[in-house]
Amino acid sequence: MGPIMLDVQGTSLSAEDKELLEHPLVGGCILFSRNYHSPQQMTALTQDIRNAAGENILLAVDHEGGRVQRFREHFTAIPAMGKLWSLAGEDKTRAMRLAHQCGLLMALEVQAVGIDISFAPVLDINGISEVIGDRAFHQQTDVIIPLATAFIDGMNSAGMLATGKHFPGHGSVKEDSHIALPVDSRCFNDIAGLDLKPFKAMLDKGALSALMPAHVIYPDVDKLGVGFSSVWLQKVLRQTLAFDGVIFSDDLSMEGAAVIGGYMERAEAAQQAGCDMLLVCNNREAAIEVIDNANISIDQVSSRRLGKLLKITDTDWAGLAKDPRWQQANRFVKDFL
Repeated sequence: MGPIMLDVQGTSLSAEDKELLEHPLVGGCILFSRNYHSPQQMTALTQDIRNAAGENILLAVDHEGGRVQRFREHFTAIPAMGKLWSLAGEDKTRAMRLAHQCGLLMALEVQAVGIDISFAPVLDINGISEVIGDRAFHQQTDVIIPLATAFIDGMNSAGMLATGKHFPGHGSVKEDSHIALPVDSRCFNDIAGLDLKPFKAMLDKGALSALMPAHVIYPDVDKLGVGFSSVWLQKVLRQTLAFDGVIFSDDLSMEGAAVIGGYMERAEAAQQAGCDMLLVCNNREAAIEVIDNANISIDQVSSRRLGKLLKITDTDWAGLAKDPRWQQANRFVKDFL
């Protein structure tokens, strides 16, 4: 499976989309709101993407709930993760049940239109970050951990594997890495004592099959942003935390990645640091430049890791309404809202 994840332009494939999807370096495609019109159309689009690329392509979406839910009409509105605790009256048992049903519902619906994974859940703390906020489950790690565990259990029960983001934690730095380069000057022990805790807890449980690093620099650990840092990805994540799942780069088009250089340099640096799949989104020229010119390769270990994320369920949208798991989760979440 190729190491590049790109996007497509509209609700159906253009000739250029098809040509890019056929390239052996392309192993993934991420879908956005602009690609969605209806469940039937999205099902046809995902099938067309697989036909163009061959079956061995990973289809992904950011479908967390709240303000980050790419498909809305006909999909169940998933609350923001940061609302679950208060919706459940700050009752841990009720909040965990709600989180489980949200994870199950999200995964069932996303997979029913042909997509393998949602990049979820967010394991950051709801601290001072402008871009995280209520995408995080809570301010306190002892609330985040049980809710994230329940949400992932729900995803898994629908057959979807979980991607934790944004390792090792984006919540304690103010700037939005889409438009700026955040720098978090705390020492490693402070990060490990707070932001890293939910990630470590999920890793200890074996709950995460993939991780997405933050476009944040922690100069006490390394002068490079996490997604370009072999210290973070190899020494901390692979060796100390013994993680053997997929590492996705965050989008290489984001401003937080620009310090590395042009798109070719970003892609090469991310793969060299240890990213299994490189996201180049919302910039077609950049995607073409990386595919044509970057010195990146197909790695068999990465391919094997990525292959484990492909969905194994065959639920389709038409059958979803008859699925008792969907019926129960849909009713449960709507009752809370």
